[in-house]
Amino acid sequence: MSELLSRHRAVLPSWMPLYYESPLEITGGKGSRVTDADGRSYLDFFTGIATNILGYGVDEVREAVQAQVATGVAHTSTLYLIRHQVELAEQIAELSGIPDAKVFFTNSGTEANETALLLATYARGSDEVLALRGGYHGRSFGTVAVTGNSAWKNSSLSPLNVHYLHGTDHAAPAFRHMTEREYIDACVADLCDVLDTTAPNVACLIAEPVQGVNGFAMPPDGLLGAYKEILDEHGILMISDEVQTGWGRTGTSFFGIGNHGVTPEAMTFAKGLGNGFTIGGVVARGDLMDALPAMGVATFGGNPVSTAAARATLRYVLDHDLQSNALRQGSTILDGLLALRELPAVKDVRGKGLMFAVEMADPVTGAPSPALAGQALEAARERGLLVGKGGIKGNVLRMAPAMTLSDADAAEGRDLLLETVRAVDAGAAP
Repeated sequence: MSELLSRHRAVLPSWMPLYYESPLEITGGKGSRVTDADGRSYLDFFTGIATNILGYGVDEVREAVQAQVATGVAHTSTLYLIRHQVELAEQIAELSGIPDAKVFFTNSGTEANETALLLATYARGSDEVLALRGGYHGRSFGTVAVTGNSAWKNSSLSPLNVHYLHGTDHAAPAFRHMTEREYIDACVADLCDVLDTTAPNVACLIAEPVQGVNGFAMPPDGLLGAYKEILDEHGILMISDEVQTGWGRTGTSFFGIGNHGVTPEAMTFAKGLGNGFTIGGVVARGDLMDALPAMGVATFGGNPVSTAAARATLRYVLDHDLQSNALRQGSTILDGLLALRELPAVKDVRGKGLMFAVEMADPVTGAPSPALAGQALEAARERGLLVGKGGIKGNVLRMAPAMTLSDADAAEGRDLLLETVRAVDAGAAP
């Protein structure tokens, strides 16, 4: 492994992080478990950053991909008709609930968000965009501009005029004394103030219903709906970034924005739709999608192989009602993890469906502790569990297991997390 690590560091950028003091090479997988190059098995609670929503070695996806590859056509481009692409777009348009929806496929969430921003800014004739503090929307020039997470913001240069709103900072000193309703009202009042004072011609608000990279911080249910009431008064469009929250992962809604009781003008998606195969896209009102005056293609977007995989994945999600499983297994895990809130080294435990997080803090000062999160990441691996890490300060353990997670694997992962965090807390005690 040290030889592969040396080669990695020699040819790949230093800003592309690797987990663990001794980085892991995953060489096999089945269900919710993966195997590393040394033959050790792990229960995977991070699934390629919330991407392998069906887990590993899924026959239905493999067979759909093999059938397409067997035709000899892996790629044709969007200049030709692609049956899988059309059929997948029809299904996503229907599921979205957006009136007269149309779909454009890309290769990633970054590209999807770029496309949505293009649609909105053209439609409104404005470069002014609202985004949430703590949000992450991609690594390109435009999506970095609307990212409100300094750990992932490479440049202050921007092609957009961005104004940041509150939404996931209820615990901040200015708001922590408020009830949830009072916090929503304060956020809405701030939005109105922004529109009145500094943002006269806003194109759109782009927001994640659950902020993935920010350690699954989330607005209280209903806040984005309250925002949309104000946006609608001004003709401002809403883009819901569903790259991590789509396809039923939150358990309580098929798309995360549904927890706020509204339908946006556009939604972006990627990650889980292909269960590991490269696909992303935008679903938006047809008039917005059709309004662009110049031609556009995505050379690899919506290619036959990826759309075959995506159709099989989406069919599996719906046929097996994985949204309900996400709600059930997520409740099992989160209900157990709530006990960790009593520990001095744990600032918060939160989640929705199969998106849940444990926020680590210095047990004496209460300050965010990326060091303790790093220790927990390593300690979980030692126990045979893979988890993720996030938060603006890098102090949050975040988990997004496969939506096919079984009762036994949910209970095992929960117990391993409890054991891991308690051990780290005990070691951090003054």
